[in-house]
Amino acid sequence: MSITRDEAVLGGEPRIEGTRVGVRHVAAGVLDSDRSPAHIADQLDISLSEVYEALSYYYAHVEEIREFERENEDAFERIHESSLKPKETIQ
Repeated sequence: MSITRDEAVLGGEPRIEGTRVGVRHVAAGVLDSDRSPAHIADQLDISLSEVYEALSYYYAHVEEIREFERENEDAFERIHESSLKPKETIQ
């Protein structure tokens, strides 16, 4: 299987080996965006078989992928809340 994990790449999220394409990105492209697997393969410059491997991994590890999604959303929210904001609005 060409799905791998490495803490130094994508924070340890499952991804297609040799790429920075995460399983959740492939799944989101096919499932959430209603794109064909062939379209996602073309857009992400991966093979169609890699798309199907990523989808297979996704379905076998749905809770794991959802946990990465929650962690990512939480991190985004923390960054958003701690970003520099002007003290007053300039009019």
